[in-house]
Amino acid sequence: MLIAEFIFMLMMLYIGSRYGGIGLGVVSGIGILVEVFILRMPPAGAPVDVMLIIIAVVSCAAILEAAGGLKYMLQVAEKILRKNPKRITFLGPLVTFSLSIMLGTGHAVYSIMPIIGDIALKNKIRPERPMAAASVASQLALTGSPIAAVVACYLGKDVLQLPGLEDLNLLHILAVTFPATLLGTIAMSIYSNFRGRELEDDKEYQRRLQDPAYRDQILNTTKTTLNEELPFGAKLSVGIFLLSLVLIVLIAVFPEVRTIGEGARPISMGVIIQMMMLGFGAIILITTKTPVNKIPNGVVFKSGMVACIAIFGIAWMSNTYFAYAMPEFKAAITGMVNDAPWTFALALFAVSVVVNSQAATAKIMLPVAIAIGLPGPVLIGLMPATYAYFFIPNYPSDIATVNFDVTGTTKIGKWYFNHSFMVPGLIGVVVACCVGLSLAEIVI
Repeated sequence: MLIAEFIFMLMMLYIGSRYGGIGLGVVSGIGILVEVFILRMPPAGAPVDVMLIIIAVVSCAAILEAAGGLKYMLQVAEKILRKNPKRITFLGPLVTFSLSIMLGTGHAVYSIMPIIGDIALKNKIRPERPMAAASVASQLALTGSPIAAVVACYLGKDVLQLPGLEDLNLLHILAVTFPATLLGTIAMSIYSNFRGRELEDDKEYQRRLQDPAYRDQILNTTKTTLNEELPFGAKLSVGIFLLSLVLIVLIAVFPEVRTIGEGARPISMGVIIQMMMLGFGAIILITTKTPVNKIPNGVVFKSGMVACIAIFGIAWMSNTYFAYAMPEFKAAITGMVNDAPWTFALALFAVSVVVNSQAATAKIMLPVAIAIGLPGPVLIGLMPATYAYFFIPNYPSDIATVNFDVTGTTKIGKWYFNHSFMVPGLIGVVVACCVGLSLAEIVI
């Protein structure tokens, strides 16, 4: 019966994935209703903590975008890229990686991706090379971001009860995940530098060039953010936002700062992130005099709220099933994980492919890891495996990247799985996990 119920849960996730975004969350609501009222499973708690972190981070980042700060960051990134056009295959992914580290979300990729493609094309570099890697890097980076929801999940009180993780803090995690994901990004960029045919040998691109209107459009049009003059408040908002990141890291390093009351335990970093993001979002809003009505209209706000609703339904339905099935599930996989702890990465990978969210994957699988007693260093070292939704090319940033590549070199293949993001994604995640496991043994 548990197998049939598990298949039902996967079916709900699959149906939701066909709609994407908010559809993924609300379709999971059908699954919760069936689990509770038909299959008689006690409902688990909704992932409120993760949702609050996402709301707080997205609110601050959306205010930053409305104030012009995100556009300023993109202009700085574009200047770096245009000064080094021949290195676009390496710098493009590093730029999207850096933006995601700072913003805690990969959705800034929509603004920089057309510029990466334009620079590659103007320098006769196959756009697929930097663009596919840049899309993957924007998501791979999240486990190395101090304000990403997935990182906050790993700082929950249940994780801190695992042997060896009693004193775990944000800096410990970042000391593992930041270099691990950075090296994963570099590794896939090296591969990408040699992938695919040169543009003059690409049949599809050459066929498109036969159209005079198309040829004139792509060769004589430049996509840029540098022509737009930004107010002083744009630079100021970036400075305030970066200050908030520094303070979050410092508070994580010195737990006595967040220990309020005699004999109390330190306030969890999830709560700290929520407070800091809300507070500094307000500071940006007030000091830059940003119109409040601009905030909900930005890309960051819309994408973040969609992700929040998706995680709400997905994690709630999945947690309800796993809490109900845990005794049998634990017995089935404990032996396998004890013999080869790294195999837990396969479970993370498989769940991530289905749910399209690193935070949701963490919320689903962390209770499993805790129940089976997964070693602390392994749990932290395998964090990059929560990103696997490149495997099925239906994530918004991947779809957008395909559409932004006017040459048609970045594509979803004839056989669906032979798409532009598959090999860079596999290289990035595998390298990040291998490096993460090695570092975790030293740091944790």
